[in-house]
Amino acid sequence: MSWFLLFFSSILVVCRSNVCPCERPELCQQIRGERDFEVFVFDVGGKTWKSYNWSMVTTVATFGKYDTELMCYAHSKGARVVLKGDVHLPDIVDQDNRTAWIREKVELSKSQFMDGINIDIEQAVADGSPEYHALTALVKETTDIFHREIPGSQVSFDVAWSPKCIDKRCYDYITIAESCDLLFVMSYDEQSQIMGDCIAMANAPLTQTLNAYDQYLSMNIDPMKLVMGVPWYGYDYPCLNLSEEGICSIAKVPFRGAPCSDAAGRQKPYEWLMKQVNISLSGRLWDDKQKAPYFNYKDQKGDIHQVWYDDPQSICPKADSVRSKGLRGIGMWNGNILDYSDEPVARQQTAAMWNALLGC
Repeated sequence: MSWFLLFFSSILVVCRSNVCPCERPELCQQIRGERDFEVFVFDVGGKTWKSYNWSMVTTVATFGKYDTELMCYAHSKGARVVLKGDVHLPDIVDQDNRTAWIREKVELSKSQFMDGINIDIEQAVADGSPEYHALTALVKETTDIFHREIPGSQVSFDVAWSPKCIDKRCYDYITIAESCDLLFVMSYDEQSQIMGDCIAMANAPLTQTLNAYDQYLSMNIDPMKLVMGVPWYGYDYPCLNLSEEGICSIAKVPFRGAPCSDAAGRQKPYEWLMKQVNISLSGRLWDDKQKAPYFNYKDQKGDIHQVWYDDPQSICPKADSVRSKGLRGIGMWNGNILDYSDEPVARQQTAAMWNALLGC
């Protein structure tokens, strides 16, 4: 579809969708107020959002199908609901294409009574390339237009756990941070590029995670622009070999210049983790160097797996550092993957994960 047709179709959507779907018309008004502490939730669809801890949630980024019920409910709780914004970067090197993309997102946000946009790119970008400059311009222009067209709207941008060209994402972090309202720091998938031994490790080791915030802050990025993202999932690694010391050797799966990566494993939701650890070979173990839990289990074929994840014990000190470093807040990927059933143990585990976002 051409950019012109995309823009024209978005105008039609606005014309068709300007009737408030909420029971109370005031719930379709965009959220303008700021909270003292940001709790940023990614929602990937379904209805588990009904069980979120809404006393904490300030922003929901909708990465699933748009849900008018979610928008109405979030607004009733004073929480923003923002669009997902992604685009193939070579397409927006051209200024006209870039403007058309932004206009389409603004009109879509208006038609759905939303409160901004979360720009999630994650593409490899070479320093100084046309895409590098286009991305920087995209964030500034998106923020300018959203703020003008939807007063009080929020524009956030997702960045890797470190600004050191992780996964070849060599962005202009300083200018991007100055341009938008928030940087959501994805403090997970920290083994996406394994340069040393090809072994299973923590998704987000504590020291490595916190040192990366010092890297952002050393660039004179305002700490109130940074939201810490924590994982509510883990990685399940099939072990080629499990040593007597418990080290799990993993397959070599290259990624963006690294010989090994966490792509050798599979992401698993917290709900699965809590059930699997109970039937594992080892039970829950703790790595005191990486400050993370893990366990070993045997699959139906008899193969050994090692699973690394985060739980309240590993998340709490990260959440504490959000306060001590003066960051804007915290969030997670993603809000849907806890066990929101009425089973008593699940309810306790789920409540503990939400509470961990506020620290120990």
